[in-house]
Amino acid sequence: MAQGAGGLMVSVSGIRGRVGDALAPDVVARYAAAFGAWSLAQGVSRRVVVGRDSRVSGPMVHRIVVGTLQMVGCDVIDIGLTTTPGCQLSVEHHHAAGGVMLSASHNPIEWNALKLIGSSGLFLEASEGTAMRALLETGIPLATWDRLGEVVQDPDAAARHLAAVLAIPYVDVEAIRRRRFKVALDCVRGAGATIMPMLLDALGCEMVAIDLEPDGRFPREPEPLSENLSGLEALVRESDADIGFAVDPDVDRLAIVSEEGRAIGEEYTLALASRLVLRHRRGPVVTNLSSSQMVEDVARQAGVPAVRTPVGEVNVAVRMRAEHAPIGGEGNGGVILPEVHLGRDAPIGAALLLQLLVEEGRPLSQVAGSLPSYVIVKDKLARPNASLDAVYGALRSAFPDAGVDTQDGLRLAWPDRWVHVRPSGTEPIVRVIAEAPDEAQARELVRRSREPLDALGAGVVSTAGSIT
Repeated sequence: MAQGAGGLMVSVSGIRGRVGDALAPDVVARYAAAFGAWSLAQGVSRRVVVGRDSRVSGPMVHRIVVGTLQMVGCDVIDIGLTTTPGCQLSVEHHHAAGGVMLSASHNPIEWNALKLIGSSGLFLEASEGTAMRALLETGIPLATWDRLGEVVQDPDAAARHLAAVLAIPYVDVEAIRRRRFKVALDCVRGAGATIMPMLLDALGCEMVAIDLEPDGRFPREPEPLSENLSGLEALVRESDADIGFAVDPDVDRLAIVSEEGRAIGEEYTLALASRLVLRHRRGPVVTNLSSSQMVEDVARQAGVPAVRTPVGEVNVAVRMRAEHAPIGGEGNGGVILPEVHLGRDAPIGAALLLQLLVEEGRPLSQVAGSLPSYVIVKDKLARPNASLDAVYGALRSAFPDAGVDTQDGLRLAWPDRWVHVRPSGTEPIVRVIAEAPDEAQARELVRRSREPLDALGAGVVSTAGSIT
């Protein structure tokens, strides 16, 4: 991860910044041109897919990106307002050289981003991103008037995505339809409205919903953390729904609310989806270093290994491909099912959870309650203007009995607890995340892990609520 001048965030999660500040029009154009030139150099195709979520700045950024890609000679397939998984699937469908999804995902309303997708449908790996950014220094050739790219519209991304979800072999569409689930839905005025209502209708669900209007004017913090879902919790209680689904603005993350009207935490999404998939497919589960211990517990119960990777969707996806894993993802509510594609996908997560409720034949609260119980505590601190190596060294000395993983920052682990300290790739912060059997123990791990950061002057940004 790198932080550019003015707060531009450059990482495996894309190019992110505040619109009108770090993410100025010339910055958007420079990175779009570099990506277009890099994509053409791969020799796969002249086609590049472009989509956007509902952010207010999206149409403006979209126009810059489309025109810039034409200027370097790319033919643009414009899928318009869409989801990140829908954009990834469209790259694969069109055998395109790549894709640009315009979405800052869970970041606040003033942010936007270019999420860069390779011809495989995966986000760019670190080496690919480095090669692409090198073009910013060496120069980007522009097309002559007779080689400018063309633009075609593709309105069918959501329909193809929906068909792929419904075709998952062990999602019994008719069995789900017979249950007539009542589902409460919160789309936070993001792109979820383009597919989530269609999915629930296809699965025979009765839907009640809030914030379906895809105008990008988020009525709450867009990250689907438990503390941001009070509106959905109330809707579940008032409507007597069987389950509540909340998606983030670009619909690659899914959080769930139980029939009791309680947001049980986005960490449960992958654990419960894995429980379902491992009944039908055997193989390892892959997740990142910051995901809940519940994923390892589910894998152990199924008799398969759990594999940890650095944080970042592409890191999980690449390892899943290498391990031939049937299920994986991230504890932020991101489920990856390779039978459809190697990308986080909230509609897939929703279908798997409804199938799990069919097979379990009991309420979500009871299904979730059957998993081992932990509390996870997440802190954000402003990133200090100093190397974190001293922090990592101090923590290893403070916890000499812990297992050590340095793939991404520092993760210290014991049989029933862990703590992970790492710089964020999407915000100018340091994340400190700990999980333990109870809240006091988790908070103590966070407190002790913050001490060397506090010594460097890292101020607290916020403390995310705990989940059990």
